[in-house]
Amino acid sequence: MYKDKPEISLEALLAGNQAEFSRMVNTFSGSIYRMAVYMLADTADAEDVLQNTFLKAFQHLKEFEGRSHLSTWLYRIAANEALMMIRKRRPEVSRVDLQNQDQDDHDYTPVQLTDWCCLPEQELLSTESRAVLDQAVQRLPEILRIVFILRDLQGLSIQQTSQVLNLTGSAVKTRLLRARLRLREDLSGYFGQQVTGKAEKGMKHD
Repeated sequence: MYKDKPEISLEALLAGNQAEFSRMVNTFSGSIYRMAVYMLADTADAEDVLQNTFLKAFQHLKEFEGRSHLSTWLYRIAANEALMMIRKRRPEVSRVDLQNQDQDDHDYTPVQLTDWCCLPEQELLSTESRAVLDQAVQRLPEILRIVFILRDLQGLSIQQTSQVLNLTGSAVKTRLLRARLRLREDLSGYFGQQVTGKAEKGMKHD
């Protein structure tokens, strides 16, 4: 779980300390940028999200009451920026759609699952496999994608993710499960071929 670093002083930020604001930017830029890249699959758009996040943080800093982690507040701004950018790309994706998607697919069950236990870790971490995973993440519906990114890729807790997205903890858990199942089904064919290929190579060497 990502925690705020102790050197970031809210009091100094609220007092307008520019050095402290710069430390905040340096501390959280990397994680926010990665989240935006995962969400948008476009580095230029991710840079816009990053810039707008800290611009809005600077403009609304006095409204931050410290009820959540500073990182949670920044992620909330960044997630909203990324989702707004998606809505600009696809006007049919409305805020209502994003808030009500839990009404869909309650009985969703993956059609095919493959046991990946025998796949070497280095294969899972290969450049090709990473690219396949990134593409599969992009195929997730937006609200499932953002939950998966925040929880599984960025390492936020269920509570932090629920605070970022203004969802209940149970809604986060439901969407996370659905995202994982969809990804597992989507990737089962690819990794199933990897497992089969490894097994066939092993048989040839015997």
